Amino acid sequence: MGESAGSYDEPDLALAEALRWGVSRLASRLRAEQPENERALTRLAASVLANLRHSGPLTASQLAGIEGLQSQSLTRVLNDLEEQGRIRRTRSAVDARRQDIELTEAGHQALRQHVRDGNEWLAAALRQTLSPAERGVLQIAAGLLEQVAETETTTRAPGGPPPRAVDGAAPPL
Repeated sequence: MGESAGSYDEPDLALAEALRWGVSRLASRLRAEQPENERALTRLAASVLANLRHSGPLTASQLAGIEGLQSQSLTRVLNDLEEQGRIRRTRSAVDARRQDIELTEAGHQALRQHVRDGNEWLAAALRQTLSPAERGVLQIAAGLLEQVAETETTTRAPGGPPPRAVDGAAPPL
């Protein structure tokens, strides 16, 4: 760990590219397979709920930082989630000018349903596409991917921005 940018072997870079492509395509497909209904969660709404579940009450600016957005960009999503009873805003005990946003039971249920819907599609696709041995390999790979996701690295391109903090990034449900 801690290798400087540009010192990676071609096989490592090829593996990194293949993993990014596969993870990105799978994430896109999971989003596409979500049921279409008025109560379905958008990608951003699901991410907000997952971060609240993981980190507890957060402010809008903290959520925006986790999502890589401006606070104003979350306003509509937060208003929709509050109107649906999935989040609750309360005055911060630390700073009365701020609001803490917390997950409600309805938010927990919506998030669980969102994940369950995606998992059902994925389980069916895995069973239909892969052999039991291949699914076993993916089970191992899933654990390895979690391990990689938890790794803190300090690598960056020369003159590039510092690595983005992932504090608050939601773990798997």
